[in-house]
Amino acid sequence: MLTRRSLLKSAPLLALAPTVPAFLAKTARAAGPKPDTRALVVVQLDGGNDALNTVVPFADPEYAKLRTKLRHDTKRLVKLSDSLGLHPALKPLDKLWDGGHLAIVPGIGYPNPNRSHFQSMATWHTARFEEEEIRASYGWLGRALDAGGGESCVVAGDAPQAVRGRRAATIALTRADDLLLADPAAAKAAVGTPAPADDLLAFVQRQATSANTSAEKIAELTRDRSDAAYPATALGQKLQLVARLLKSGSAARVYYTSQNGYDTHAQQENAHSILLSEFAGAASAFFADLTAAKCADRVALLAFSEFGRTIKENGSAGTDHGTAGCAFLAGSGVKGGIHGTAPSLTDLVAGEPKMTTDFRRVYAAVLERWLGLPAEGALGAQFDPPALFRG
Repeated sequence: MLTRRSLLKSAPLLALAPTVPAFLAKTARAAGPKPDTRALVVVQLDGGNDALNTVVPFADPEYAKLRTKLRHDTKRLVKLSDSLGLHPALKPLDKLWDGGHLAIVPGIGYPNPNRSHFQSMATWHTARFEEEEIRASYGWLGRALDAGGGESCVVAGDAPQAVRGRRAATIALTRADDLLLADPAAAKAAVGTPAPADDLLAFVQRQATSANTSAEKIAELTRDRSDAAYPATALGQKLQLVARLLKSGSAARVYYTSQNGYDTHAQQENAHSILLSEFAGAASAFFADLTAAKCADRVALLAFSEFGRTIKENGSAGTDHGTAGCAFLAGSGVKGGIHGTAPSLTDLVAGEPKMTTDFRRVYAAVLERWLGLPAEGALGAQFDPPALFRG
């Protein structure tokens, strides 16, 4: 029996009760989401990914002039077209590209770009530009999820501003075990049998019972029995966690994670190659895992960075903060190919390329044509979405 004294002793369990997010409660009560419920996975490439050496304009003679030390050997690139190729470390994405399930958006950015990590990422997170709006604003995904009825989001790592909303339920995890009770038997014993009373203690008891039941169900659903092989990298483990939740029947609409290290001011070649290899390996394993579990059809992955790097390499065999970047979108529902045009390496503003695709257009496509959520309120205006998805 849960007395007022045992109520205090059961504080950890009771503290859990209000934090069991809506998507887990739904998962615990049902076999899973509807078959056509779509989910978005966002991978944030922190630090400013060098877009010019990621999606390489190898046929442009200016590329070799600008990158005397960092330029790639054309023969080693993953050819996308007669003029563009992917960094060799991205070869694990071959299967997605060949299957028409990888979309690449070169030259992505926003007007009057800011080269500060903090300011630029805040702009990407909020889809807003004024300082006061950015400080006070909710995130683009948070606002969209609010408009969709307060749907849920899971963050593998620290929660970014992008998912902040009024009603959207967001939970940040580092591992699936974060969802489970440390001592389920003790927690169950502490709660006892729910009392029919209608006072505050009975309400807390019912909440604790619900939390305990949900945790038990989650333990069963998130026990991954697959043979999926993920790379032993931080991003690989994060995407494996996301895959476990998706395969368990999680009803969350958005999953968000990040990969650090793209601020390559010095000795870039090896560091950039390792980062892109980790990204490609994790993304490839993620979709192989979901495909084997027959749930890949409802998942799309978006990867972006806050800005690109300078088109000229610096004296430390690296690059500095730039402007136009590149983005990736992957999934069986994605219309593969190159969307948009690579920026000119001669028509410059302040020495750097002009953006060719506003990132808010990509956001609009993701919200409206994939998640079925209203985009105008989330982005602050109407944007013409590119045809990034099939159908």
